[in-house]
Amino acid sequence: MNIVLLGPPGAGKGTQAKRMIQQYGIPQISTGDMLRAALKAGTELGLEAKKFMDKGALVPDTVVVGLVKERIQQADCAKGYMLDGFPRNVSQAKTLDGMLKDLGQKIDHVVSIEVPDAELVKRLTGRRTCRDCGAGYHVMFDPPKKDGVCDKCQGQLYQRDDDNEATVSSRLKVYNDQTKPLIDYYQGQSKIRGVHGVGDMAEIFARIVKVLG
Repeated sequence: MNIVLLGPPGAGKGTQAKRMIQQYGIPQISTGDMLRAALKAGTELGLEAKKFMDKGALVPDTVVVGLVKERIQQADCAKGYMLDGFPRNVSQAKTLDGMLKDLGQKIDHVVSIEVPDAELVKRLTGRRTCRDCGAGYHVMFDPPKKDGVCDKCQGQLYQRDDDNEATVSSRLKVYNDQTKPLIDYYQGQSKIRGVHGVGDMAEIFARIVKVLG
C-alpha cells in the first residue's frame, strides 16, 4: 500500500504517521530526511541538491523525485511506503505519478487530515518552550504546573516566533493555497481519504484505519 499523507501544521500528522508505520509495517519517507541522508552520503543527487541549497534556492522537483525514486526501490519499501511532505503541489504530484508509472507503481491512497483553521491556530499558538532546557508545553493540552515556568528546570517559558498568531496564520495560508489544488488533483483520481482531525488521537487513528479499509 502506497500512501501520501497530507495535513496542515498542527494537524497531528507526526503522531498519526508513527501509528500508521506500526499498523501497516511500511516506512515513512520524508523528503527532508532523504535530502539530509543524500547530502551526508555525498550521492550524485545529494550533491546536485546541495548546489541549490547553498544558493538558498529550492531544490528542483526533478531532483526530489529522483531521491524518492531511489528510496522507494529499497528493500523496506517492498510492502509499500508513506510519503510525508511530498508532493506539496500539483506539479510535483504529476512528476511523481510519471515516475511511479515508469516503475509500474502508483499511489493507492491520499490521507488528508482535516482540521478547521481556527482550531489549528489555537493548537499552534498555545505552544511554549523552555529557554533553558528546551522542554515543550502547551497552555491547553500540556500546561506547566506553574504558569510560565518549566517543570523540569524552573526555566522561563516563551512563545517561539513561528508560533505567534500572525506567523501561524501565514503558514496556514501557504498550506491551503498549495494543498487545495493538490487535494482536487487526487480527488480527480478518487484517491482522497479525508479524515476529521479533531478529537482524541486514538479516535483519529481509528478513522484513518477505517478509510484505508
